[in-house]
Amino acid sequence: MTDPAPPTHEPDQPRNTLYRKVTRGRRRLTRGRMLVYRVAVVVAWQLVRLFWSTCRVHRRLGLEAARAAVRESRSLIPVYWHQHMLFGVRALLDLRDDGLKLGFLISPSVDGTAPAMLVERIGGHVIRGSSTATGARALRDYYETIVKQEISPALTPDGPRGPVHEFKPGAVMLAQLTGRPILPISIAASRTWRFRTWDRFELPLPFSRIVIAYGEPVRLPRGIDANALADKQAEMGERLQALQGVARAALAEPAER
Repeated sequence: MTDPAPPTHEPDQPRNTLYRKVTRGRRRLTRGRMLVYRVAVVVAWQLVRLFWSTCRVHRRLGLEAARAAVRESRSLIPVYWHQHMLFGVRALLDLRDDGLKLGFLISPSVDGTAPAMLVERIGGHVIRGSSTATGARALRDYYETIVKQEISPALTPDGPRGPVHEFKPGAVMLAQLTGRPILPISIAASRTWRFRTWDRFELPLPFSRIVIAYGEPVRLPRGIDANALADKQAEMGERLQALQGVARAALAEPAER
C-alpha cells in the first residue's frame, strides 16, 4: 500500500500525515528558530539513546502475543501511561520488525516542530493534530491513519494534562470505530527518578533494570452503546494499572536469557 501524496508545507517542516497545514498562534518558523530546533533535536535524541543504552531490559512480558497482534492486525492502538513515555516508545520500536508503523500525535503549531522532527529521527510517523480535538473530522482522520495507512498511534490515555492514571475515552472510541485492538503497555524500573509533575514522570536511572510488559490485546465490538463504552474505558484503566503491578513484580524474577 502506498502512502498518499504529502500535503504542501513549508521547507524543512516534517511531513503532516493527518492534517493539512494548520497555523496556530502568531509565532513564525524562522530560520533561526529552525536552527535551534535542529540542535535541540540532536541533543534530545542523544540523551534518549543514552538512557536506553545504560539501562538493561530485564524482561519483556507478553512480547510474542504483542508481535502476533501486530502481524495479524497490521495496525493497532498502543496505550501506556504518560509517565512511561521514555521506555514506552522503546517498547513499541521493538515491534517494528513485525510490521508496526509507529505514529505520534504532535501539535500543528510551531511548538510542535521540534517534537515532530524528533519523531521522524527515530523512524516514527508524525500525526499533526491536537490531542484535545474531537468530532467527526478528527475521528475520520484517525480512521484513515489507522485503517488505510496502517499507522499505529501511540496514545497516553491520561494525557496531555491528566489527571494521572485516568483512562480517557479516546483509545476506546478509536478501537470501537476502527476494529483494531488496544495494546496496553507498562514499564517498571528497579531505580527511577520521579518528577514532581502532574504525570509523576518516571526517569529510570542509568544502569537500572527495566521490565517491559505488553498486556493482552483488547478488541471492542462495533455498535456498542455509550454506557458500554464507558464501562470498557474504566476496564482499560484497571487493566493498565494491573499490568503495572505485573511489571513491578517481574523485577524480582530471573532475567531473560
